Amino acid sequence: MNDENTVQNVTVGEILRNARTMGRRKREISTVAKQLCISEEFLEALENGDYKKIPEIVYVLGFARNYAMELGLDPDEIVNKVKAELGIEPENDTPVTIEDLAERDKIAGYRAKMQEILRVSIDYIRNHWLWFAIGAGVLVLAMLVVIIFGGSGNPETDAPVAEPAPVVQAPAVEEPVYNIPVRERFGKENMAKARVIIQSIEDSYVGVEDSKGKVVFGRSLVAGDVFYVPDGKGYKAKFGNAGGVDIWVDGELAPKVGANKTSKKDVSLNPESLMKKAK
Repeated sequence: MNDENTVQNVTVGEILRNARTMGRRKREISTVAKQLCISEEFLEALENGDYKKIPEIVYVLGFARNYAMELGLDPDEIVNKVKAELGIEPENDTPVTIEDLAERDKIAGYRAKMQEILRVSIDYIRNHWLWFAIGAGVLVLAMLVVIIFGGSGNPETDAPVAEPAPVVQAPAVEEPVYNIPVRERFGKENMAKARVIIQSIEDSYVGVEDSKGKVVFGRSLVAGDVFYVPDGKGYKAKFGNAGGVDIWVDGELAPKVGANKTSKKDVSLNPESLMKKAK
C-alpha cells in the first residue's frame, strides 16, 4: 500500500529527470534541449516543477508532451499528470505540438519586426519631411503630364492585349492503398512529386530534415495523419514511435524502420534505401 502511494506521489519532474538520468540513454539536459529545439531553461523548469517559468499553459503542456516522447515515456500520461498538478480538467485543453509553438513564435517575431520597421520609418519621415514633400509634388506633376499628353492614342489602331496562357497544373501523386483511413494531410505542396509518403498508424512524433540539417517538418502525428516527403536526396527522419508509422515508396509499403514504441533517428528517406531491405 505504501509503495502504491509512493508511485502516485511521484511528480512529473521526478519522472522526467529519472528517465533522462537513469534510463538506458543517460543524457545531459543540454543535449536533449538541442534535439527538441526547446530552451534548456524550460526543460529544467519541467524537471523542477517550476511551471511559472514557462510563459503559457499551452507551452507547458506542449513541451511536456514532446519531452516525454523523446525520453520514451507515455506522453498522454505525462500531460495528464501535469494538468493534475496545475489543477486543469483534461477536457479543457488541447495538446500543443512543437510545430504549433514554433508557428506562434514565428508570428510573434514577424509582428515585432513589423512594429520596429514602422517605428523607424515614421522617425525617418519625421526627420526628412521636406524631401518627402518635394518627392510627392514631383510625382503629382508627372501624373498630370501623363494624363494631359498621354491620352492621344487611337483605340482602333492600338494592338490588342494578349490574354495570359492558362496555367497547367501538375497531376497529384497517385495515392497508395493505405492500411488505415487518412485523417489529415501535411506537406500537400509536395503531393505532385512525392515518392515517399509517411502515414502514422499510431501516435508518433515525426521529424524530417533536409541534406543541410534544416527541419522541414516536425509534429506529433495521430493515427491516420499523412506527410508527403519533398522529392530529392538527403532527407532524414526521426521517429518517436518507429513501429507506429508506415512508409510508402512509389505506392509500395517499405519495411519497418524500427520496432513499436522505440525511437529512431537519422533514418534515410531516399527511396532506394527504404526499399533495400525488401529486395
